[in-house]
Amino acid sequence: MGRSAAHVSGRSADIWRRVRPFVALAGAVVVSLIVTPGFVAMHATDAIAPGLGVSSIYTLSRYHAALAGTPGDTPVYDLHGTAPGGTVLVLGGTHADEPAGYLAAVLLVEQARVSAGRLIVIPRANASGFTHNYPQEGHPESFSIATPWGARRFTYGARATNPVHQWPDPQVYTLPGSGQTLSGSETRNLNRAYPGRAAGTFTEQIAFAITTLITREHVDLAVDLHEASPEYPVVNTMVAHQRAVDLAAVANMTVQSSDVAIGLETSPVNLHGLSHREWGDATTAMAVLMETTNPAQGRLRGRTDADLVVGGRDRFYVLASMRGRLSVPFPDTGWPLTVRVARHLAGVAALTGALGDLLPEKALTISGVPEYQSVITRGLGAFLRKPS
Repeated sequence: MGRSAAHVSGRSADIWRRVRPFVALAGAVVVSLIVTPGFVAMHATDAIAPGLGVSSIYTLSRYHAALAGTPGDTPVYDLHGTAPGGTVLVLGGTHADEPAGYLAAVLLVEQARVSAGRLIVIPRANASGFTHNYPQEGHPESFSIATPWGARRFTYGARATNPVHQWPDPQVYTLPGSGQTLSGSETRNLNRAYPGRAAGTFTEQIAFAITTLITREHVDLAVDLHEASPEYPVVNTMVAHQRAVDLAAVANMTVQSSDVAIGLETSPVNLHGLSHREWGDATTAMAVLMETTNPAQGRLRGRTDADLVVGGRDRFYVLASMRGRLSVPFPDTGWPLTVRVARHLAGVAALTGALGDLLPEKALTISGVPEYQSVITRGLGAFLRKPS
């Protein structure tokens, strides 16, 4: 009996050794079937419903042909007035995990009308960043905004270019021209790649195309919309190139007169690669970057899901605020996406208004952009159009 049992046991072990690779393969197939739809869905571009104010739509590859047909190419929305005036560029989606800038740009495309001057909007500046996210951070792949006609889905992407599109990262990223060194992964950060290079990395080529757009279209004011964690020192702030400081100061006072607390910083001269520095140095445009507060990006947050992205409430940040650990107050109501988008829209309106005040011949006459209090009261969904 003992020898028979041992024989059966040995035979069972031998069978298991033979079938184990197939079991592992079957498990891998099951996991792939579960996760693949999510990965594929992130490559589907969010629908945008251009409003009646949009004069033309083209792609970023107009300014750098090498981007054509690549994940770096992205729609550019052009709103022309019938009267002369200034040209303003607004970027959202430089970092695809900062949704307030993205949605503010979308609302400009869907609601703004220009009667004098020209408004150029790029909602997904780094389109590649919208094709992946950081699952190790627990980030959701998407979030939804309720509208009168149903929920509208938006992608929650990543801060950097998809590594599938640019690989490998160097151990140290050295910025061309300045020689400034950064962590190797920053080579895929669009806001460390300006002014860009025509023959550079994939991300540098996207930056080059945007810088070329600013130059070729004679942009007078370029605004880059961002978000940051509540503990980040430069949050709820405008950062302005030296040539744009007076304009940003006027805009800052306008926003604060509406009881919207916002800071003002001057772009550090020796901090290279960023839009507010390099656009101002490499072009004739006045460059401004705006930050709002996104708790989903922070290190002190609790559960990270679509509710945090949209609702902006987190009890750990409330506690950190009570202990003076944050750069901004964090009330029990948090920092909802509605408030953050409203701040960006108010900032863009104030900056364009200041442009006309300081340089009347560069005025941009724009209407239809939802005002701060209206967004707060009615919510984002009231201003999002239904995509066809």
